[in-house]
Amino acid sequence: MKSNRLASADKGSVWSRIKRIALTDVGALIRGLNASDLENLERVLIEADFGVTATMELTEALEDEVRRGKLKTEADLRRSLQERLTGMLGTNGSPGEIAQAKPGPTVILIVGVNGTGKTTTAAKLAWRLQREGRSVLLAAADTYRAGAIAQLQVWANRLHLPSVAGSPGGDPAAVAFDAIDAATSRGLDTVIIDTAGRLHTQEGLMEELRKITRVVGRRLEGAPHETLLVLDGTVGQNAIQQGKLFTQAVAPTGIVVTKLDGSARGGAVAALRRELGLPIRFVGLGESVEDLEPFDAERFAENLLAEAPAVAS
Repeated sequence: MKSNRLASADKGSVWSRIKRIALTDVGALIRGLNASDLENLERVLIEADFGVTATMELTEALEDEVRRGKLKTEADLRRSLQERLTGMLGTNGSPGEIAQAKPGPTVILIVGVNGTGKTTTAAKLAWRLQREGRSVLLAAADTYRAGAIAQLQVWANRLHLPSVAGSPGGDPAAVAFDAIDAATSRGLDTVIIDTAGRLHTQEGLMEELRKITRVVGRRLEGAPHETLLVLDGTVGQNAIQQGKLFTQAVAPTGIVVTKLDGSARGGAVAALRRELGLPIRFVGLGESVEDLEPFDAERFAENLLAEAPAVAS
């Protein structure tokens, strides 16, 4: 199971670090967690990128259960932590189920900062939907980077998918509009639009995304039907700040967390879920086209709190 890679890291799994640092005193659970124990537990969670909100919520709940005598062993503590994480990360519905407009085509915007794996995520999602029997067109609307246009076209050729691209420096909204026209004329049911993500021109970027959203909405009622926000799971609190900026410009329907392969800093997923209030829809676990998996909160929590670092299968 690829997701098992989430529990591995040079410093050991999150759970092994909790045991080593926060539970150095074997009697801690019997006597009740003291201020030092809680501080150590908070430190482990913060270092694993859980963020302040999720960390405080988890530690306060665990402290209460210990005080009431409900957690008496390490196994009790791990089980409780896993259950609370599952509840914190979970959402209603099926994370991997992408909306399908009737009549089509369904329009999916992929947004996020350059370097998060946004273009690759667009291609991986196209591959998934293609395997589900959907007919997909890729649109390269990151017209400010010729490399992004070329990259998406390479993916389209590799996956044998049609694509629409504008000229470097052209109007991204026009590319999105043309892509919907092309999909409609060809009878295709899904358009995936890759957008720009250059935060160094932050306000210009956000206005551009608003314009794309307006244009596709005018071209096709109800569009975009999905707006997936791609965030790098290895950058910690920076991902939260990026997410907040994008939610001010567009209305994401969910988050895709990338670059989680081989990282025990998976607490970032909990931080993103808590701070942004958006469902985690997919996680990126590698570079190949198959390495985009629907988010499973229970399995993620289990792997994150594995007894020992898991070996990738």
